[in-house]
Amino acid sequence: MEIDTLLVRRLVAAQFPQWANLSIQPVEPNGWDNRTFRLGNDMSVRLPSAEPYAAQVEKEHRWLPILARLLPLAVSVPLVRGLPADDYPWNWSIYRWLDGENATAERINDLNQFATTLAQFLIALWQIDPAGGPSPGRHNFFRGGPLATYDQETRDAVSSLRGKIDTEAAMEVWEIALNSAWNNTPVWVHGDVHPTNLLVRDGFLSAVIDFGCSGVGDPACDLTIAWTLFSGDSREMFRTAIPVDDSTWARSRGWALWKGLITLVEHIDINPLAAAAAQQNIDDVLADHQRAA
Repeated sequence: MEIDTLLVRRLVAAQFPQWANLSIQPVEPNGWDNRTFRLGNDMSVRLPSAEPYAAQVEKEHRWLPILARLLPLAVSVPLVRGLPADDYPWNWSIYRWLDGENATAERINDLNQFATTLAQFLIALWQIDPAGGPSPGRHNFFRGGPLATYDQETRDAVSSLRGKIDTEAAMEVWEIALNSAWNNTPVWVHGDVHPTNLLVRDGFLSAVIDFGCSGVGDPACDLTIAWTLFSGDSREMFRTAIPVDDSTWARSRGWALWKGLITLVEHIDINPLAAAAAQQNIDDVLADHQRAA
């Protein structure tokens, strides 16, 4: 739905009048699940963009204050919860602002060190007591759940990309991932460890944001960053620092492949840059599989 500065100003003024006079600026680039606005210097306003993302608000208010105390890097912590009003139909949040820029290779001083720091963050997240945490479901698009949820979508994407990717290799990677399972105790997962959710300050990883896809389950989905940001030595550094077995790594290839496939299908005819990035991710996954075979 249309979410703009005027709507945010009305919501803040009506429900949190103590902040009514603070400046409000849209954050760029903005997200897909939520629209984010900077409120003054020290806060941000975050509003779900559609009904499927609305359940994430309650989850973040319930769990992020607990997780934040146990993690080695800053994470977004909600300060107050807003209510539906002024034709906006869902709960929304005001958070503490975290300084930083989205992670890109150009903004990172040492990609190998960055990979190690991120691995340490994920290990700390996975070690937090998962008791009572939300199981994979619609609230997080089944991140941490079985890859079978996306089996048909993946097969349809591979079929539509015949002649554009190595479909035989793609299906081999997918089948191996599909036939593997997490048989250990479920752990906390972020669910969307993507460069846009990693903040960099002075060349170093400073914060992890957007826990909307978090839940308790299989950590394989948290490893796709190996192909969306890292390569070569940094990917190997990340792999070495992460204490997971080959089966979990194979499932992470499956998650990365699924995302690359659906992104390529979506953008191949309309967004050459996004399509090229997705194609590269797919190629990297397939090459990684070949090296491991």
